[in-house]
Amino acid sequence: MPRYRANNGGKIPARFVPPDPEKTNMPPRITTIGFDADDTLWQNEAFFRLTQDRFTSLLADYAEADHLHDRLLAAERRNLGHYGFGVKGFVLSMIETAIEVTDQRVSASVVAEIMQAGREMLEHPIELLPHAREAVEAVAADHHVLLITKGDLLDQERKLAQSGLGDLFDGVEIVSDKTPPVYRGIFQRHGRAPEEAMMIGNSLKSDVLPVIAAGGVGVYVPHGLIWALEQAEAPQGHPRYHELADLGGLTDLLHQLRSPENQMPRNT
Repeated sequence: MPRYRANNGGKIPARFVPPDPEKTNMPPRITTIGFDADDTLWQNEAFFRLTQDRFTSLLADYAEADHLHDRLLAAERRNLGHYGFGVKGFVLSMIETAIEVTDQRVSASVVAEIMQAGREMLEHPIELLPHAREAVEAVAADHHVLLITKGDLLDQERKLAQSGLGDLFDGVEIVSDKTPPVYRGIFQRHGRAPEEAMMIGNSLKSDVLPVIAAGGVGVYVPHGLIWALEQAEAPQGHPRYHELADLGGLTDLLHQLRSPENQMPRNT
């Protein structure tokens, strides 16, 4: 079973031995692959959008949809440092927004409906994205495979358990944010240099750019729906940046990176 770094340390499997670049005179090969979870392996943002539409309907008498969305986004941005990422912070931000736009006249029944909407999000069945299982299975045989996700600990554990993918991961990291130091720390705890690591996800801001900054390879797999606070510009032309239409192209990308003519340059 995977080990949750959010709670405790993990024992690193001995079968993964990092290569010695000095002896091979070549850049390190990819030994560690991290997968984001939400909207990379399974659906997530779609359920936030549906709940936001429900929230808009509840407050239609007090605010236009666009204005309400702007106020909610501002509340989410303001509250990230307090509540973190995930459904619970989203629900609290909706309640706060409802209080603000109604001048504190929001009814208890509306607040109750917002809370119920949040509970339904936390109970929604997992829907795996195309090629998710096949991609993780394909790389698990000869890579150290990690799930690296942010959000509420209990909710992420629930989704992983329901996904049926848990046994494929050598470790699970549920973090409060994804930054270059966080990624370096994760890879180092698993006995890997960042230069040997690849991270795959749907968020340029969280899954790609900080991994590249840490020295690894970032692979962007667009989902189609992206939360406004996760938007960023792609580092087009960067030698350690790659983009895939879906996870079905992952094994081909790894084969390409293994070929001598496509070895990653050092210190880029």
